[in-house]
Amino acid sequence: MHITSLPGDFGIGEIGIQARRFVDTLAAMGIRIWQVLPTGPTAYGDSPYQPLSTFAGNEMLIDVGELIQLGLVKEEEAAPLRKLPVDTVDYGELIPLKNEILSRAANRFEDLADDQLKRACDRFVATQGPVWLHDYALYRILKSRHGQRPWTEWNRPFVRREPAAMRKIEDSEADQIAELKIIQFLFHHQWQRLRRHAHEKGVLLFGDMPIYISFDSADAWAHPEILRIDKDGHPDAVAGVPPDYFSEDGQLWGNPLYDWDYHAKGDFRWWVARLRHTAKQMDL
Repeated sequence: MHITSLPGDFGIGEIGIQARRFVDTLAAMGIRIWQVLPTGPTAYGDSPYQPLSTFAGNEMLIDVGELIQLGLVKEEEAAPLRKLPVDTVDYGELIPLKNEILSRAANRFEDLADDQLKRACDRFVATQGPVWLHDYALYRILKSRHGQRPWTEWNRPFVRREPAAMRKIEDSEADQIAELKIIQFLFHHQWQRLRRHAHEKGVLLFGDMPIYISFDSADAWAHPEILRIDKDGHPDAVAGVPPDYFSEDGQLWGNPLYDWDYHAKGDFRWWVARLRHTAKQMDL
């Protein structure tokens, strides 16, 4: 069962109290494995199989109730989320409302979070920043600036990550970069609490890691060299499956293919980082 299908008060299943209660139910039933779909941030179509990042967490899954308990969100600010449907997820209504709440929480973090939580956030940013977090924050800012269009349709200096253009956006958007990093920390912090609770109850978390990454993702934009695409992001081939009993015409997924020769020459460093990151979130 995917996280989004959990019950909850804020328009979508979240990784806080309701997730831990589900773990308790599984343990009481003698069920020892909980399998979920990919937990990355989604984009057009809201599919977890086309995430905006291999490494980032879906901020829509952050438990708003825990942010209220931390004092980062006021009860009345969460009221609009309580009016959303309880039996389905209305992403069109949810996303702008929840993004506004998460932005407020991140802006208050430095002033209202306790010292222990702030130190944990500093460690997270310091360790994950060089690996994926900083590029992810830049990608989300630039994607917003360009009307959420795919990165191949951005202004050319940003498509090609020209140093002068990147320095300019880092300077002008320093506050928003910091905000996005804090939001990712909040996901990480809550997820690790869920995982510890699952381990205490004898439940293993079974993750799902799509072999291909999304064409429109922070990974493809920041590291085009890992894929068979040119410097403007155009692929020479894309992934799919041939015709079979399920689909007589086959399926065209659209994901760019990996440049396996490049990966081999670099001792598969990107894959090692991806697997190491996933192993810190999931047990299987």
